[in-house]
Amino acid sequence: MKLQHMALSATFALVLGGVMAAGIPSGTVLSLLTQATIYAVFALGVGVLLRQNGMVSFGHALFFGGASYVTGVLLQQNRMDPELAILAALLLVTLAAFVIGLVIVRVPGVAFGMLTLAIGQMFYLTASRARGVTGGADGMTIDWPSRLFGLPVSQLLKPGSMFLVAWGTLVLVMFVLACLLRTRFGAITEAVRDHEERARFIGIATLWPRAAVYALSAFVAGVAGVLSALNTGFVSPESLHWSLSGVALMMVVVGGSGSLWGPAVGALVYFSFKDILGEYATHWMTIFGVLLIAIIVFSPTGVAGLLARLTSGRKPSAAAGSH
Repeated sequence: MKLQHMALSATFALVLGGVMAAGIPSGTVLSLLTQATIYAVFALGVGVLLRQNGMVSFGHALFFGGASYVTGVLLQQNRMDPELAILAALLLVTLAAFVIGLVIVRVPGVAFGMLTLAIGQMFYLTASRARGVTGGADGMTIDWPSRLFGLPVSQLLKPGSMFLVAWGTLVLVMFVLACLLRTRFGAITEAVRDHEERARFIGIATLWPRAAVYALSAFVAGVAGVLSALNTGFVSPESLHWSLSGVALMMVVVGGSGSLWGPAVGALVYFSFKDILGEYATHWMTIFGVLLIAIIVFSPTGVAGLLARLTSGRKPSAAAGSH
Protein backbone atom coordinates (compact mmCIF):
# COMPACT_ATOMS: atom_id res chain seq x y z
CA MET A 1 0.00 0.00 0.00
CA LYS A 2 1.35 3.39 -0.98
CA LEU A 3 2.00 6.11 1.57
CA GLN A 4 -0.85 8.23 0.20
CA HIS A 5 -3.28 5.34 0.58
CA MET A 6 -2.10 4.70 4.13
CA ALA A 7 -2.52 8.38 5.02
CA LEU A 8 -6.01 8.35 3.49
CA SER A 9 -6.92 5.22 5.45
CA ALA A 10 -5.62 6.74 8.68
CA THR A 11 -7.61 9.92 8.04
CA PHE A 12 -10.76 7.89 7.38
CA ALA A 13 -10.18 5.94 10.60
CA LEU A 14 -9.79 9.16 12.61
CA VAL A 15 -13.01 10.54 11.11
CA LEU A 16 -14.76 7.26 11.93
CA GLY A 17 -13.59 7.56 15.53
CA GLY A 18 -14.95 11.09 15.74
CA VAL A 19 -18.30 9.97 14.35
CA MET A 20 -18.46 7.13 16.88
CA ALA A 21 -17.63 9.45 19.77
CA ALA A 22 -20.26 11.95 18.69
CA GLY A 23 -22.91 9.43 17.69
CA ILE A 24 -22.84 7.09 20.69
CA PRO A 25 -24.81 8.71 23.52
CA SER A 26 -24.08 6.08 26.16
CA GLY A 27 -21.06 6.80 28.36
CA THR A 28 -20.94 3.14 29.35
CA VAL A 29 -20.64 1.99 25.74
CA LEU A 30 -17.94 4.56 25.07
CA SER A 31 -16.04 3.41 28.17
CA LEU A 32 -16.20 -0.20 26.97
CA LEU A 33 -15.01 0.86 23.52
CA THR A 34 -12.17 2.79 25.12
CA GLN A 35 -11.05 -0.29 27.02
CA ALA A 36 -11.25 -2.39 23.87
CA THR A 37 -9.22 0.18 21.94
CA ILE A 38 -6.52 0.30 24.62
CA TYR A 39 -6.17 -3.47 24.47
CA ALA A 40 -6.13 -3.24 20.70
CA VAL A 41 -2.94 -1.17 21.05
CA PHE A 42 -1.56 -3.80 23.44
CA ALA A 43 -2.41 -6.64 21.05
CA LEU A 44 -0.79 -4.64 18.24
CA GLY A 45 2.48 -4.69 20.18
CA VAL A 46 2.30 -8.48 20.68
CA GLY A 47 1.33 -8.90 17.02
CA VAL A 48 4.32 -6.92 15.75
CA LEU A 49 6.66 -9.29 17.57
CA LEU A 50 4.96 -12.34 16.07
CA ARG A 51 4.72 -10.78 12.60
CA GLN A 52 8.30 -9.53 12.31
CA ASN A 53 10.19 -11.97 14.56
CA GLY A 54 7.96 -15.03 14.37
CA MET A 55 8.17 -15.26 18.17
CA VAL A 56 5.42 -15.81 20.74
CA SER A 57 5.69 -13.86 24.00
CA PHE A 58 3.90 -14.74 27.23
CA GLY A 59 5.50 -11.84 29.09
CA HIS A 60 4.45 -8.65 27.31
CA ALA A 61 2.27 -7.71 30.25
CA LEU A 62 5.59 -6.73 31.83
CA PHE A 63 5.82 -3.75 29.47
CA PHE A 64 2.10 -2.95 29.63
CA GLY A 65 2.03 -2.85 33.42
CA GLY A 66 5.61 -1.63 33.72
CA ALA A 67 4.87 1.58 31.82
CA SER A 68 1.85 2.18 34.07
CA TYR A 69 3.88 1.65 37.22
CA VAL A 70 6.81 3.79 36.14
CA THR A 71 4.47 6.61 35.16
CA GLY A 72 2.67 6.38 38.51
CA VAL A 73 5.89 6.38 40.53
CA LEU A 74 7.32 9.35 38.63
CA LEU A 75 4.10 11.30 39.12
CA GLN A 76 4.14 10.52 42.85
CA GLN A 77 7.65 11.90 43.16
CA ASN A 78 6.51 15.08 41.39
CA ARG A 79 10.01 15.80 40.06
CA MET A 80 9.11 16.29 36.41
CA ASP A 81 6.26 17.37 34.20
CA PRO A 82 3.67 14.64 33.53
CA GLU A 83 4.46 14.68 29.82
CA LEU A 84 8.13 14.01 30.59
CA ALA A 85 7.10 11.29 33.04
CA ILE A 86 5.17 9.51 30.29
CA LEU A 87 8.07 9.85 27.87
CA ALA A 88 10.55 8.62 30.49
CA ALA A 89 8.36 5.60 31.27
CA LEU A 90 8.12 4.63 27.59
CA LEU A 91 11.85 5.12 27.03
CA LEU A 92 12.71 3.06 30.12
CA VAL A 93 10.41 0.23 29.07
CA THR A 94 11.81 0.25 25.53
CA LEU A 95 15.44 0.31 26.69
CA ALA A 96 14.83 -2.48 29.20
CA ALA A 97 13.17 -4.56 26.49
CA PHE A 98 16.09 -4.01 24.12
CA VAL A 99 18.60 -5.15 26.75
CA ILE A 100 16.48 -8.16 27.63
CA GLY A 101 15.97 -8.88 23.95
CA LEU A 102 19.70 -9.01 23.28
CA VAL A 103 19.78 -12.05 25.56
CA ILE A 104 16.53 -13.91 25.01
CA VAL A 105 16.02 -13.56 21.24
CA ARG A 106 18.95 -15.95 20.84
CA VAL A 107 16.69 -18.69 22.22
CA PRO A 108 14.36 -20.23 19.64
CA GLY A 109 10.82 -21.54 19.76
CA VAL A 110 9.01 -22.56 22.92
CA ALA A 111 12.02 -21.77 25.09
CA PHE A 112 11.72 -18.10 24.13
CA GLY A 113 8.08 -18.03 25.23
CA MET A 114 8.95 -19.69 28.55
CA LEU A 115 11.74 -17.17 29.13
CA THR A 116 9.40 -14.24 28.57
CA LEU A 117 6.88 -15.82 30.94
CA ALA A 118 9.54 -16.32 33.64
CA ILE A 119 10.85 -12.76 33.37
CA GLY A 120 7.35 -11.31 33.43
CA GLN A 121 6.35 -13.36 36.49
CA MET A 122 9.50 -12.29 38.29
CA PHE A 123 8.48 -8.64 37.98
CA TYR A 124 4.88 -9.52 38.85
CA LEU A 125 6.02 -11.01 42.17
CA THR A 126 8.34 -8.06 42.78
CA ALA A 127 5.51 -5.57 42.28
CA SER A 128 3.22 -7.64 44.51
CA ARG A 129 5.68 -7.49 47.41
CA ALA A 130 7.21 -4.01 47.01
CA ARG A 131 4.45 -2.34 49.03
CA GLY A 132 6.50 0.77 49.71
CA VAL A 133 6.89 1.59 46.03
CA THR A 134 4.04 -0.09 44.16
CA GLY A 135 1.42 -0.47 46.87
CA GLY A 136 1.88 -4.23 46.85
CA ALA A 137 -1.03 -6.49 46.01
CA ASP A 138 -3.45 -3.60 46.61
CA GLY A 139 -2.02 -1.66 43.68
CA MET A 140 -1.47 2.07 43.49
CA THR A 141 -3.59 5.05 42.57
CA ILE A 142 -2.08 7.28 39.90
CA ASP A 143 -2.48 10.96 40.72
CA TRP A 144 -2.69 12.77 37.41
CA PRO A 145 -2.21 16.56 37.51
CA SER A 146 -4.95 18.97 36.57
CA ARG A 147 -3.60 19.44 33.04
CA LEU A 148 -1.96 17.09 30.57
CA PHE A 149 -0.56 18.14 27.17
CA GLY A 150 -2.18 21.52 27.75
CA LEU A 151 -5.67 20.07 28.25
CA PRO A 152 -7.68 19.72 31.46
CA VAL A 153 -7.49 16.12 32.69
CA SER A 154 -11.11 16.33 33.80
CA GLN A 155 -12.05 16.93 30.17
CA LEU A 156 -9.79 14.15 28.87
CA LEU A 157 -11.35 11.63 31.23
CA LYS A 158 -14.86 12.13 29.90
CA PRO A 159 -16.00 8.97 28.04
CA GLY A 160 -16.12 10.59 24.60
CA SER A 161 -12.79 12.39 25.00
CA MET A 162 -11.00 9.35 26.41
CA PHE A 163 -12.28 7.20 23.56
CA LEU A 164 -10.98 9.73 21.04
CA VAL A 165 -7.57 9.76 22.76
CA ALA A 166 -7.36 5.95 22.72
CA TRP A 167 -8.67 5.67 19.14
CA GLY A 168 -6.37 8.39 17.86
CA THR A 169 -3.41 6.69 19.53
CA LEU A 170 -4.31 3.35 17.95
CA VAL A 171 -4.55 4.90 14.47
CA LEU A 172 -1.30 6.83 14.94
CA VAL A 173 0.61 3.79 16.17
CA MET A 174 -0.66 1.67 13.28
CA PHE A 175 0.26 4.37 10.76
CA VAL A 176 3.78 4.80 12.16
CA LEU A 177 4.32 1.03 12.25
CA ALA A 178 3.06 0.66 8.68
CA CYS A 179 5.50 3.33 7.52
CA LEU A 180 8.37 1.83 9.52
CA LEU A 181 7.82 -1.70 8.25
CA ARG A 182 7.91 -0.42 4.66
CA THR A 183 11.51 0.70 5.18
CA ARG A 184 14.73 -1.31 5.01
CA PHE A 185 14.20 -2.17 8.70
CA GLY A 186 11.02 -4.05 7.85
CA ALA A 187 12.67 -5.91 4.98
CA ILE A 188 15.65 -6.94 7.13
CA THR A 189 13.52 -8.18 10.01
CA GLU A 190 11.35 -10.21 7.63
CA ALA A 191 14.45 -11.73 6.05
CA VAL A 192 15.80 -12.68 9.47
CA ARG A 193 12.41 -14.09 10.46
CA ASP A 194 12.08 -16.22 7.33
CA HIS A 195 15.59 -17.68 7.29
CA GLU A 196 18.04 -16.45 9.90
CA GLU A 197 20.95 -18.61 8.74
CA ARG A 198 20.62 -17.41 5.16
CA ALA A 199 20.41 -13.81 6.38
CA ARG A 200 23.70 -14.26 8.23
CA PHE A 201 25.25 -15.75 5.10
CA ILE A 202 24.53 -12.58 3.09
CA GLY A 203 26.00 -10.38 5.82
CA ILE A 204 23.01 -9.34 7.95
CA ALA A 205 23.65 -9.11 11.69
CA THR A 206 20.57 -10.93 12.96
CA LEU A 207 20.79 -10.23 16.70
CA TRP A 208 20.27 -6.47 16.56
CA PRO A 209 17.17 -6.52 14.32
CA ARG A 210 15.52 -9.18 16.49
CA ALA A 211 16.24 -7.21 19.67
CA ALA A 212 15.01 -4.02 17.98
CA VAL A 213 11.69 -5.65 17.05
CA TYR A 214 11.32 -6.91 20.61
CA ALA A 215 11.94 -3.39 21.92
CA LEU A 216 9.52 -1.91 19.37
CA SER A 217 6.78 -4.29 20.43
CA ALA A 218 7.48 -3.43 24.08
CA PHE A 219 7.17 0.28 23.28
CA VAL A 220 3.74 -0.26 21.73
CA ALA A 221 2.66 -2.34 24.73
CA GLY A 222 3.95 0.46 26.98
CA VAL A 223 1.84 3.01 25.11
CA ALA A 224 -1.20 0.86 25.87
CA GLY A 225 -0.14 0.71 29.52
CA VAL A 226 0.05 4.50 29.77
CA LEU A 227 -3.39 4.81 28.18
CA SER A 228 -4.76 2.30 30.68
CA ALA A 229 -3.23 4.23 33.57
CA LEU A 230 -4.81 7.44 32.29
CA ASN A 231 -8.18 5.77 31.74
CA THR A 232 -8.46 4.06 35.13
CA GLY A 233 -6.12 6.13 37.32
CA PHE A 234 -5.01 2.87 38.90
CA VAL A 235 -2.51 0.06 38.35
CA SER A 236 -2.15 -3.27 40.15
CA PRO A 237 0.18 -6.27 39.85
CA GLU A 238 -2.51 -8.01 37.79
CA SER A 239 -1.46 -5.78 34.90
CA LEU A 240 1.90 -7.60 34.98
CA HIS A 241 0.50 -11.13 35.19
CA TRP A 242 1.17 -13.63 32.41
CA SER A 243 -2.57 -14.23 31.94
CA LEU A 244 -2.88 -10.70 30.52
CA SER A 245 -0.19 -11.56 27.98
CA GLY A 246 -2.16 -14.71 27.17
CA VAL A 247 -5.31 -12.68 26.52
CA ALA A 248 -3.38 -10.35 24.19
CA LEU A 249 -1.96 -13.37 22.36
CA MET A 250 -5.49 -14.75 21.91
CA MET A 251 -6.49 -11.43 20.38
CA VAL A 252 -3.59 -11.71 17.93
CA VAL A 253 -4.53 -15.27 16.96
CA VAL A 254 -8.20 -14.38 16.47
CA GLY A 255 -7.44 -11.22 14.50
CA GLY A 256 -4.48 -12.62 12.59
CA SER A 257 -0.82 -11.64 12.75
CA GLY A 258 -0.32 -11.64 8.98
CA SER A 259 -1.70 -8.12 8.69
CA LEU A 260 -0.79 -5.15 10.84
CA TRP A 261 -4.40 -4.38 11.75
CA GLY A 262 -5.34 -7.98 12.54
CA PRO A 263 -4.53 -7.88 16.29
CA ALA A 264 -6.68 -4.76 16.72
CA VAL A 265 -9.60 -6.57 15.11
CA GLY A 266 -8.98 -9.51 17.43
CA ALA A 267 -9.17 -7.19 20.44
CA LEU A 268 -12.52 -5.82 19.29
CA VAL A 269 -13.84 -9.37 18.76
CA TYR A 270 -12.64 -10.43 22.22
CA PHE A 271 -14.30 -7.51 23.98
CA SER A 272 -17.47 -8.02 21.97
CA PHE A 273 -17.68 -11.54 23.38
CA LYS A 274 -16.75 -10.36 26.85
CA ASP A 275 -19.10 -7.39 27.13
CA ILE A 276 -22.05 -8.50 24.99
CA LEU A 277 -22.10 -12.29 25.26
CA GLY A 278 -20.90 -12.09 28.88
CA GLU A 279 -24.21 -10.52 29.87
CA TYR A 280 -26.11 -13.61 28.76
CA ALA A 281 -23.65 -16.46 29.28
CA THR A 282 -21.74 -17.05 32.50
CA HIS A 283 -19.15 -19.20 30.73
CA TRP A 284 -18.63 -16.88 27.77
CA MET A 285 -14.93 -17.74 27.75
CA THR A 286 -15.81 -21.30 26.77
CA ILE A 287 -17.70 -20.03 23.74
CA PHE A 288 -14.79 -17.76 22.86
CA GLY A 289 -12.46 -20.75 23.19
CA VAL A 290 -14.57 -22.68 20.66
CA LEU A 291 -14.32 -19.68 18.31
CA LEU A 292 -10.55 -19.59 18.84
CA ILE A 293 -10.22 -23.27 17.93
CA ALA A 294 -12.44 -22.81 14.87
CA ILE A 295 -10.34 -19.90 13.63
CA ILE A 296 -7.09 -21.79 14.13
CA VAL A 297 -8.45 -24.79 12.20
CA PHE A 298 -10.41 -23.13 9.41
CA SER A 299 -8.76 -19.69 9.07
CA PRO A 300 -5.17 -19.74 10.38
CA THR A 301 -4.71 -16.18 9.12
CA GLY A 302 -7.44 -15.00 11.53
CA VAL A 303 -10.38 -12.69 11.01
CA ALA A 304 -8.23 -10.23 9.05
CA GLY A 305 -7.15 -12.97 6.67
CA LEU A 306 -10.73 -14.15 6.27
CA LEU A 307 -11.90 -10.63 5.46
CA ALA A 308 -9.07 -10.18 2.97
CA ARG A 309 -9.98 -13.46 1.30
CA LEU A 310 -13.65 -12.52 1.07
CA THR A 311 -12.98 -9.04 -0.32
CA SER A 312 -10.20 -9.88 -2.76
CA GLY A 313 -11.07 -13.42 -3.72
CA ARG A 314 -7.46 -14.42 -3.13
CA LYS A 315 -5.98 -16.50 -0.35
CA PRO A 316 -3.83 -14.21 1.82
CA SER A 317 -0.36 -15.23 2.85
CA ALA A 318 0.06 -16.43 6.41
CA ALA A 319 3.17 -14.23 6.79
CA ALA A 320 4.68 -14.61 10.25
CA GLY A 321 1.75 -16.65 11.49
CA SER A 322 3.28 -19.80 9.97
CA HIS A 323 6.77 -19.22 11.38
